[in-house]
Amino acid sequence: MDKMRLAVFNTQPPHLYTGGVERRIRESTLRLVNSVDITVYSGTKASFKKPVKINGVFFVPLASTDSVYPLDNWTFNRTVSKTNFNANVYEVHNDNGYGLLKAFKNRSIKKAVVHTVHGVLADEFEQAKLNGCLPFRSRIANCFMARLARLEGKTVKEADFVVTISKYSFEKMQKYYDVDPLKVCIVPNGVDLEKFCSAKDPVLIKAQFGLRDVPVVLFVGSLIPRKGLMFLVEAAKHVVKFQSNVQFVIVGDGPLKNWLFNCLMDAKLLDNFVFKNGLSEIELSALYSCCDVFVLPSIQEGQGIVLLEASASEKPVVAFNIGGVNEVVVNGETGLLADCGCSGELAELLLKLLGDVNLRQNMGLAGRKFVSEKFTWDICAQKMFRVYQDVLGCVV
Repeated sequence: MDKMRLAVFNTQPPHLYTGGVERRIRESTLRLVNSVDITVYSGTKASFKKPVKINGVFFVPLASTDSVYPLDNWTFNRTVSKTNFNANVYEVHNDNGYGLLKAFKNRSIKKAVVHTVHGVLADEFEQAKLNGCLPFRSRIANCFMARLARLEGKTVKEADFVVTISKYSFEKMQKYYDVDPLKVCIVPNGVDLEKFCSAKDPVLIKAQFGLRDVPVVLFVGSLIPRKGLMFLVEAAKHVVKFQSNVQFVIVGDGPLKNWLFNCLMDAKLLDNFVFKNGLSEIELSALYSCCDVFVLPSIQEGQGIVLLEASASEKPVVAFNIGGVNEVVVNGETGLLADCGCSGELAELLLKLLGDVNLRQNMGLAGRKFVSEKFTWDICAQKMFRVYQDVLGCVV
């Protein structure tokens, strides 16, 4: 019997980006190459111009702009709608494949389409509206997000099968998109337990990153409104009053970078913050392994792969108690969760962990055990393979 042919669509090339969507595509397809012929189609971003085969997976560029979201997304989907593909199953991620469904519909072609939703855009838009102090660029982006949320809702309804990453995202799809729950399956993200683990000599690794041998609080994520960086700044003001030498390491980039820098400068906190960007996965895993506490002050999160990576690295997590996050962080066991938007409580929880090495170690060990049993890429890949088989059987 011939192998199943799978086509995956995402604006950003998964082999050149390290975001959560890209990591899921890269890690899950890697584990399915022996059973499935896989081609990943993505935009011509980060100088991705020529097809390449990596670990058995073909990565093919489709013309798009290398500009910012959502313009890159629109041009990518425009190219997708004009291109002919040859696969048994098609998987689109978030709002990165609405052009495919439109093309199939216009040509009266019936194909097996799986839509994977990571974070529900309609929910992200509603959360962003609650924040009234966004920079101008972020307010413009939110205007586009409303339109993209409508496209996502339409794509969800037209797809043959829908996958999402958490119970929280499943519930939000019912609320905003009214999708048939019978065609939705929850397949959580995972983590590579070999890549992400504890460090034998964290002091040495800190030195390699130019960090002092002082307490380190790590944040990894895009510098965008829903990541809650404004709450981290407020919390940091309180933390440094009691631990003046603490270092907050920010790994990521995005439209709020200049805003964040200015806020830290006004608060006289620049000496306590270190910015890192463009890290390889090996460097990122090393940074996880040498930090003392991981923080993610998101106000909206489908799940949060970074939380899984921190737990796999035996690091306790501090975050807000929101849907998605509280599915992968066990409050009081693998981390500590504050009421959403409460910077004061966020600061108190950070100080509690920074001041108790035994608590950090116990939570770190519990975190690794928790994710190893429930959230690995092997588990994710096998569940996705069953989804592909099921949707192909229904359409053929």
